[in-house]
Amino acid sequence: MPVLIEQVTIVVEVSNQAAGGGATPPPAEQDKQQLIETCVEQVLRILERQKER
Repeated sequence: MPVLIEQVTIVVEVSNQAAGGGATPPPAEQDKQQLIETCVEQVLRILERQKER
């Protein structure tokens, strides 16, 4: 006799504690600025390559 499942409820708790810690602290302002500069450089390179095609 087949079983018909009409509703499934899934509950998930996301946590990093199993990996040995809680949430990581936000990077310092200098680190943020460096990350932004790196991203901008990469985007400009990609746009330049697309423009050359």
